[in-house]
Amino acid sequence: MQLSRIDMNLLVYLDVLLRERSVTRAADQLGISQPAMSNGLRRLRTLFDDPLLIRTSEGMTPTERAQQLEPMLRTVLQDIERAIQPRTDFDAVGSSRVFRIMVSDYAESTLIPPLLRRLREMAPNIILDLMTPSDVSFLDVEQGKVDMVINRFDDIPQSFHQTTVWRDDFCCMVSVDNPILDNFSLKNYLKAQHVWVSKTGYGVGVGVNPSDVQRLGWVDEVLGQLGSKRRITVFTRHYQAAMLLAEQNDLVVTIPSRAALLQSHNDRLAVKAPPFEIPPIQLKMVWSPLLHHDPAHRWMRRLINEVAEEVPAPEF
Repeated sequence: MQLSRIDMNLLVYLDVLLRERSVTRAADQLGISQPAMSNGLRRLRTLFDDPLLIRTSEGMTPTERAQQLEPMLRTVLQDIERAIQPRTDFDAVGSSRVFRIMVSDYAESTLIPPLLRRLREMAPNIILDLMTPSDVSFLDVEQGKVDMVINRFDDIPQSFHQTTVWRDDFCCMVSVDNPILDNFSLKNYLKAQHVWVSKTGYGVGVGVNPSDVQRLGWVDEVLGQLGSKRRITVFTRHYQAAMLLAEQNDLVVTIPSRAALLQSHNDRLAVKAPPFEIPPIQLKMVWSPLLHHDPAHRWMRRLINEVAEEVPAPEF
């Protein structure tokens, strides 16, 4: 079959159909009627001599042929889009673009405030839609529905672009009235009661299993390697809440140092170096290849990296 005889719009239709798995949603996204989308699907089935999408109890399910086509189709359309996209500079001052950024509580508390101050100076009409890890999935990021994700990761899909925003060490926060303050040894650290704080991963959040050390994170993994285990009595996903809980004179909070700066003015809290070595964490920014060449997206990524370099790395 000659390429000149193929309606290239059908390839766009198929790409959206395979992402949405619904004729109705695909039609809405393309701004066409449902009958037009259904007609497009019929023509695609004829073109590829395959049903492509079959209605099952779980909705529209792609055939094996469609699954083979999907990555090739996505690559072809991305190349075409890059080829025809005008190479214009992004007008930050005049832009009112909404950037949807999934951030952990840690990144939202430490990075977003200085970023927002810079935006107010450079691009006052830009809007930030800040989302939590529970709001999105890797698929949302892959499809470009979320501009970027700023978080700590164990695993990132290979197709994503990524950069390290910064590295951060850990510190401990305790009340100035905590009796272990003057003798902050590992022995006393393990005897104390602790607040665990973290939020990782995607999708709907689930409860924490206190006995599953490997899923508790960096601090507890290191303690496990030392043959020790801390006594966690409070689990929270919010760094600000954890630091306020540290004001109680029997609790210890172990957190990244940049987060501790948020309470540096609080004379009810003291900051101590952990009584054991914890490897630094890496805060990363990841984004979809669909957005990699977008001028506005590139501008925002550069700005985030510039702001990150200006956030101080404290030494406690």
